[in-house]
Amino acid sequence: MTFSLDFVAHSEIGLVRDNNQDSAFCSPSMLVVADGMGGAAAGDLASTVAINQLREVDQQLVQNAAAGEQLHGEDILEAMRDGLKQANENLAELVLQDRQLEGMGTTVCGGFFDGEAIGIAHIGDSRGYLLRDGVLVQITHDHSWVQSLVDEGKISEEDAAVHPHRSLLLKVLNGQPTHEPDFKVIDLKLGDRLLFCSDGLSGMMDAKELDSLIRIKSLPRAVRELTSAAYRGGGADNITLVVADVVEQSDDLDKRSPITLGAAASVQVPKIELREPTGTLPAIPLPPPPDLEGVPADVDVPEGIIDPDAFEKIRYTPRLRTQKRQWLPWTIITIVVLALLAGYVFWIGKDYVKKNYFISATDSGKIGMYNGVDIQFLGHDFSDLIKTSKEEVKYLPSYQRKQVEDGDLRGYNLEDASAQLDELSELAKNCRVKLDGREPAPVTTPAPDASATPGSSASPSPAPELPEECK
Repeated sequence: MTFSLDFVAHSEIGLVRDNNQDSAFCSPSMLVVADGMGGAAAGDLASTVAINQLREVDQQLVQNAAAGEQLHGEDILEAMRDGLKQANENLAELVLQDRQLEGMGTTVCGGFFDGEAIGIAHIGDSRGYLLRDGVLVQITHDHSWVQSLVDEGKISEEDAAVHPHRSLLLKVLNGQPTHEPDFKVIDLKLGDRLLFCSDGLSGMMDAKELDSLIRIKSLPRAVRELTSAAYRGGGADNITLVVADVVEQSDDLDKRSPITLGAAASVQVPKIELREPTGTLPAIPLPPPPDLEGVPADVDVPEGIIDPDAFEKIRYTPRLRTQKRQWLPWTIITIVVLALLAGYVFWIGKDYVKKNYFISATDSGKIGMYNGVDIQFLGHDFSDLIKTSKEEVKYLPSYQRKQVEDGDLRGYNLEDASAQLDELSELAKNCRVKLDGREPAPVTTPAPDASATPGSSASPSPAPELPEECK
């Protein structure tokens, strides 16, 4: 039996980066993301090189299948292996042509879908997940230093998630021939859901939140909620994700046009002049060693460990002026620019506040929908309560109740906020009805004590417990 893929993809800069160094490519037969590194002058180029090469692999495999060539798992993996090898050689040749590109590289995570299985290619710390029969599993293994410490039993998964050096990588595509990606074939089932993402998504939320949001039935809404969660987690990196459902075979889905997102949608790769086998080229310099301040002396640090931000920091290090300048004109220009910028930010902020909605608890303990942002400044609220549920927050299950009480449900448009309020209200109503329908446990009343005073009263019966699904 053959299936089709129904997918939604998204890529954006985030709150901190100067540009989008992530890239992605999606077609009815290929889903892949790439997270570039090496600064704004190179990370976007590196991810574009990888995506361009895999796009050619996709086109070639689709043409072969149309010509009647039977696609097998190992054939798919071999094609992807050749494609990433060529991408790695292209990166090496680009660096040798332009030494300012030293340090660029990219992660890659994704696969080619043949209608029944997906051939996965992975290198770096971008991730792939599979949701099957209600269980979410990470199907890729991070090539990061902290993951190696977890594998060796030196730290826990919880420690790895907050480790100060969790961004350090052991291998990426960066022109080094020893950096070999992982490859495997996964047979798919009807109803499976796939997620491929850069660490700008997976690194900005804990596993429990990701597990909850990936289950949202609507693909577009799942992508929106995951992106919003990455922003709530700090939005410290580019955010790129592809979510796809394995559905019954559909001619319409199989005819969808491929899409390219992020850097690869606009970056032009320089023409490569060298075109020599990598083995005959001069060695590409290893990246500079990262700053590992605070790492115990007895901890072994692998040679060639990669800091994705090292060259970005170097390229954006401020440099002192070597000549005196007239400061007054520049000061005036700066003040004018800042004033214009402040006006623009105020206008944008006002528009954002008008279009932003969030869910939170009201003063009376109900579930409320607000317009604006949940902040106070100089005693002034920047939000208005526009709709209140009849249901109380206290009847929500603990996870949803904490989300409402902590103000985590934000960044919605009006339609999504209304839908979220309705879902929470229905959930609270169901739990309240179940609670009201349960009888308190019987209490055995002891025989009256002759010494008891006429005014004394029996202890109250214990309150009924919440049903398991409402805890």
